[in-house]
Amino acid sequence: QGQLVESGGGLVQAGGSLRLSCVASGRTFSYRSMGWFRQAPGKEREFVAAIKWSEGDTYYTNSVKGRFTVSRDTAKNTVYLQMNSVKPEDTAIYYCTARTIPGIPTTRDRYDYWGQGTQVTVSP
Repeated sequence: QGQLVESGGGLVQAGGSLRLSCVASGRTFSYRSMGWFRQAPGKEREFVAAIKWSEGDTYYTNSVKGRFTVSRDTAKNTVYLQMNSVKPEDTAIYYCTARTIPGIPTTRDRYDYWGQGTQVTVSP
C-alpha cells in the first residue's frame, strides 16, 4: 500500500510563489509516475502536472505552463510543485498522486494512490 503526504499549502498573494511537497512511503518502488491534481470548490478534480519517476520527464496542463514546475527527489521519495506567479484561479485543494503503470493520463481514475490534499488560497 502506498501513502502520500502533502505539505506546503497556505495563503499567498497573487503574483507570489509557493512550493508544495509530497512524501511517498510504502510501495514506492512500484511508482512509475507522480503528480498533482487540484480541485476548486464546485469543480471537478483536474490534472495539474506530473513527472515520470525514473526518466524525469514532466507534463503540465496548459494553464500552469511557464508558471509551475514539478520535480522529484528520488532519494527522498518526494515530489515537489513549485508554483510561481500564482493567480486567484489557482485557488484549490492540491492532491498528490502516484501511478504504478507507465503513462501520464490526465484523468483521476487512472491513478492508484492519493494524498489527503493541501489547501492553496491565492488572494487578489
